Amino acid sequence: MSRDQILAKVRAAISDATPQLQRRAAAEARVAKPSRSAPPLQRVSRPTQELIEVFKYELGRQSANVIEAQGSIPQSIAAYLQEAALPPTLRCGSDSRLTRLQWRDAPTLALQHGPAAAQDGIGLSHAFCGIAETGTLALLSGPENPVTLCFLPDTHIVVVRRSDIVASYEDAYVRLRHLLGERRMPRTLNLISGPSRTADIGGKIVIGAHGPRRLCVVIDNTN
Repeated sequence: MSRDQILAKVRAAISDATPQLQRRAAAEARVAKPSRSAPPLQRVSRPTQELIEVFKYELGRQSANVIEAQGSIPQSIAAYLQEAALPPTLRCGSDSRLTRLQWRDAPTLALQHGPAAAQDGIGLSHAFCGIAETGTLALLSGPENPVTLCFLPDTHIVVVRRSDIVASYEDAYVRLRHLLGERRMPRTLNLISGPSRTADIGGKIVIGAHGPRRLCVVIDNTN
């Protein structure tokens, strides 16, 4: 049986079961008022401080470094790079939440702007939100936070506001719809849960095979 014949049978079965106008109305209603596909997990349905602790714990389980910045974020980043013996040159996009930070507080840092190139060792991004249930960062693509920053540099530093850490993936999607409304969605939504790793070859975990070897998450506690 050819592909066209198979698809014709599927269309016939669907049209027999539900009239096309009814199916269209149902689809439009769901788009107009999206529903949660699942309730939040009990372990992440918690007060904010406990939610932050779950987020940090899950990130730590996945070999990420976590810094809670009580004051200057640039100083926190500079201290992390110095402790890790990493160069003080960072590449970031045009996100105003990063560019308006007081970088003069950390004079040793050199900040460069634009998409990452192969020679860039450290990328700096700002997350749209953090997801506590799996210790995941959600990053939106665009000139504010170029996707290349997530994958090319050996070290990826991501700033996330404490107030932007949510319990579940469903909460993140609700926030995204609320933020953008009817506007065009970003080209990609990257979900990052630790340094890049793979066990494709010989079943052995290899860090940094498809992206950064190190992930440092800076929780901005100033808001």
